[in-house]
Amino acid sequence: MNRPARLVTAALTASAALLLTACGSGDDDASTDKIKGADTGAGASASASPTASAAPAGVDRPEITLPKEFQADFEGWTNSDPKLQAILNDGREELRSQYAAVIEEDPDSEAVAFYNSEATLPTARKWIKQFVDDGETLIGKVTVSDPQVSIGDSGSGVLFYCVDERQASTKDRKTGEVTKTPDKPESVIQYRINLDKSPQGVWKAASVNVVPGACG
Repeated sequence: MNRPARLVTAALTASAALLLTACGSGDDDASTDKIKGADTGAGASASASPTASAAPAGVDRPEITLPKEFQADFEGWTNSDPKLQAILNDGREELRSQYAAVIEEDPDSEAVAFYNSEATLPTARKWIKQFVDDGETLIGKVTVSDPQVSIGDSGSGVLFYCVDERQASTKDRKTGEVTKTPDKPESVIQYRINLDKSPQGVWKAASVNVVPGACG
């Protein structure tokens, strides 16, 4: 079965637009282009290490490691409000966990399960398994920027951010063939995520929508 990523443009092959299919059916509250009152996180830049990022304090969170061959750089990923920063922290690790699971060929990754709810976990695992079945890994770099975060009246978190995948590629594990992500506006993707806080204090993805080209 072809990945929905291929529907973006006929030029997208293999797994280009790397995380486009890591989405479920989102809630209507996350359908607006901007989050009212959200802090865009301007100021200091927090970049994820190519090896491991510092896990947020409190709960014993899994350590997520990315190799030097693939980097996920998080720009402006800070907020002066500790509650909103907690959502940013867990939202960052949710994304990193999926990248790491693809690279480690581990659809059943405990880290992916840790940061996803029962609603989003099956889709995340299916997406990872497609890479594994196709014998592909990730190389290059993605830049994750323009985070917009808020907490709704219901207590759920809302997180929007942009992922620029134009410097990232997929690589065939056996042949070494590299498929570059097209240098097109659709390769800069806006993520719209609803998160619910678990009793243990972890912000887990409850729904995820992606909109290619919405960050331009």
